[in-house]
Amino acid sequence: MRFVFTKLFYFLFALGLIPLALSWEHPWLRWVAFAYDGLLLAAAVAESRLCRLPKGVTISREFASRFAMGAETEVRIHVQNATNRSILLIVKDEYPPQMILNGEREGTIHVEAQSTATLVYGVTPPRRGRFEFGQTALRFRSRFRLVWRQMNVAERVTIKVYPNMRRAREAELKALGARSVVSSHRKTSWRGEGREFESMRDYVRGDELRHISWTATARRGKLTTRQYQIERDQTILIALDAGRLMTARIEQETKLDSAVHATLALFSAAARAGDNAGVMVFGRRIKSYLPPGRGRDHIEAALEALYAVEPEMIEPSYPHAFEFIAANSKRRALVVLLTDLVDEEGSKELLNSLHILRPRHLPLVVTIADRDLKAVVRQSPTSVRDVFTQSVAEEIIHHREAALRLVESLGGLALDVTAAALAPALLETYLRVKERGLL
Repeated sequence: MRFVFTKLFYFLFALGLIPLALSWEHPWLRWVAFAYDGLLLAAAVAESRLCRLPKGVTISREFASRFAMGAETEVRIHVQNATNRSILLIVKDEYPPQMILNGEREGTIHVEAQSTATLVYGVTPPRRGRFEFGQTALRFRSRFRLVWRQMNVAERVTIKVYPNMRRAREAELKALGARSVVSSHRKTSWRGEGREFESMRDYVRGDELRHISWTATARRGKLTTRQYQIERDQTILIALDAGRLMTARIEQETKLDSAVHATLALFSAAARAGDNAGVMVFGRRIKSYLPPGRGRDHIEAALEALYAVEPEMIEPSYPHAFEFIAANSKRRALVVLLTDLVDEEGSKELLNSLHILRPRHLPLVVTIADRDLKAVVRQSPTSVRDVFTQSVAEEIIHHREAALRLVESLGGLALDVTAAALAPALLETYLRVKERGLL
């Protein structure tokens, strides 16, 4: 513990200097002044050694909610005074320096006897991962108010910052609209070209002939059509590329951050639709794997699996990832690969590996662009630099489109979107796959 002198001490010490100003007439006053200030200083030092925080005073730190990337969370420093006298404290909390501070983390708190006071401030984590709150610095006055004693209380604590689930659900509602709300009711089903029989109804012009039930038609004496509903309990497996190209930053986050939030939006939509969803994160090796499942606990498990994953400056191994999926997912699944492709070599490895998934699984390859490259190409160049930029953009577009066309020719699905449009486009494609009964 350390201490600092109070204003009262400095005032009393200054009083001891007055005799020094008068010592030219009475030299003995000089010794009185020295003795006075010496005793005052000794008293202050002794008091700093002897005074302790009253046993009935406790300090604790509380977080208002779970930390999520980009969301402000309140931090509360509670001071409980169970003694019979009031106490004045100066509190300063140590928060992770990587976080954005909102409000004041330091304040003077006057706590009445048998009561509690709270210092509240907010922090906003800019990214996912682990962060550490340090100790809380505390100052309190000694009994005779000559010194402030300083000590550290509240243990260091490591907290987890999760992906922003609220952002994922907002993306789901924005993309699916009323269909997402309807799907949350168990008795309501999405109707489409699914393969699960739902009911019979009278034939109407435009119905496909293959859906006509000739047995029911003969029995009822009029054309009758089978009506199907989108199947539930299907499997979605998301493969997240955590390789070199996913380290690219778009505004304040990496491509992997965008992919993580799109993954959680798809998890939420799948849960509402009655499907099972799983996730795998890979680079040169498998970093994390959560088998397909559903329910609130499963989404919590997905948050745990994704909060700490970070992209690395290495090339991903698509063959290793697809072999892992083939070995661990025997049931037919929509395998969503969230990645990025720029050069021909990376595209070639991906395309040569797709046969590992086909024909058991339906692959959906989603490439995440830095920005709208087509918009760059459409702009009129105004300098030599713009000409080179457009040339590079055209080459990237050519490689991406060629690779995605080959994915489709191999029986898969392909999607090329910017990071901003990733979640809505992915959810719409997922719903379209279900409506068409492709699984």
